[in-house]
Amino acid sequence: MFFSLNSLTLALIIVGAIGAATVAGVLLGRRLRHHSAVLREPFGVLQAALLGVVGLILAFGLSLAVGRYEARRTAVVDEANAIGTTYLRAQLIAEPARTRSLALLREYTDLALRLSHDVPSSGDMRRTAAAEGVVQRRLWRLAGQALDAEPVASGPRLYVDSLNTMIDMQTVRVSGLNNRVPGAVLALEMVGAAIALGLLGLFLAVLGRGLVPLVLAAALVSMLLLVTFDLDRPVRGLITVPSAPLEAVRASMELPPAAGP
Repeated sequence: MFFSLNSLTLALIIVGAIGAATVAGVLLGRRLRHHSAVLREPFGVLQAALLGVVGLILAFGLSLAVGRYEARRTAVVDEANAIGTTYLRAQLIAEPARTRSLALLREYTDLALRLSHDVPSSGDMRRTAAAEGVVQRRLWRLAGQALDAEPVASGPRLYVDSLNTMIDMQTVRVSGLNNRVPGAVLALEMVGAAIALGLLGLFLAVLGRGLVPLVLAAALVSMLLLVTFDLDRPVRGLITVPSAPLEAVRASMELPPAAGP
């Protein structure tokens, strides 16, 4: 639900929900201020307990989002290393498979870079992943031909091993991009934070205290929610998964091959 929204709409929803709940709590607290002697203790206990629970939920959601973000970054590095190793070992196989494989690996790296900008689970991502699969099958066929031509040589065997690892890393990366924090967890975070801040505003208004701490708390919680949501959107927002390792590998492919058959 939240993943399909653009960043501006998502920010407006979070700020609007937190702000509306906070204002509603303050207005209700001012209406109940003449009952402050009766309501002070129960509301104090309730809002303290709820703030503690919501704090745990927010920490849990942020932990999930950070874990997935780090897994995606690691997957990019691992795939870049696998592609780079495969490209180097492809230079050790005999012609004509050598030249054709090197060209296909450059095309494959371009597709891997394009995947870094496709929204997960979108039609563009599915098309890019399908195109990668086509290139993988062509590379595997050429690897088989190179192995048949030199069945006892070490070069083709090393190349086949690295090519298999490269294919596996693409699956890991696509799975990581599609692995998101469950929408129910994110919804629970936002609803729980809104209720907790609403009760905090009510409690402070009943006591007749200043609202500066409440505004700061609402801003802090809103920023925490925005960061949590942003971490779970790998190609949108302010926190994205960098594709620098893949760009470096692609740049190295413009240099003349370092080895020959």
